[in-house]
Amino acid sequence: MHLLGAKLQRKASTRRRGGTLVRRPTPDELQAAEGKTVPDVIARDLRVLFCGVNPGLWSAAVQHHFARPGNRFWKALHLAGFTAELIDPASERDLLGYGLGVTNLVDRATRSAIELPKSDLRDGAKRLATKVKKWRPQIVAVLGIGAYRSAFERPKARPGLQPEAVGTAKVWLLANPSGAQAHYQIADLVDQLRELRSFIGG
Repeated sequence: MHLLGAKLQRKASTRRRGGTLVRRPTPDELQAAEGKTVPDVIARDLRVLFCGVNPGLWSAAVQHHFARPGNRFWKALHLAGFTAELIDPASERDLLGYGLGVTNLVDRATRSAIELPKSDLRDGAKRLATKVKKWRPQIVAVLGIGAYRSAFERPKARPGLQPEAVGTAKVWLLANPSGAQAHYQIADLVDQLRELRSFIGG
């Protein structure tokens, strides 16, 4: 029984979130996910291109953005009125129907964003500018205050509309929706997103 239990623990499982079964990666899959990338959810002329810092291991393992349990991005997005329903990470491409997309400053997955050197973040800002030139979103919403400050060398940047643009896109700064960011609660994230939604006209 002990061996059988160990095998079952190593097998990938599923969890229900937003009405969809989402695969839970095994510890081995999480370990192997370090350094992997997650494909952008992107199209031309989006209303908002949300830009995370970089994928976590969970997201890289399942190949969906903001997929780790406890990440508040999808719930906050829905509560703020950007989506009519709570979108599951596995259904992330439904965002495109709302004129929304997702990318990252740094493509490679790490256990924590704090592992990223400032040089990676600054390089990420340059890559983001290249993406904006190609896809031409109206607004880039960066999800991570500290990362934005380092990437764009704006140490005093605060949430909201930024004075600088990225190419043709206005920049809006938001808190990181990771559950590990206890300083900002779900209500704070929703308020920030509602302010963004109001800015772009609903």
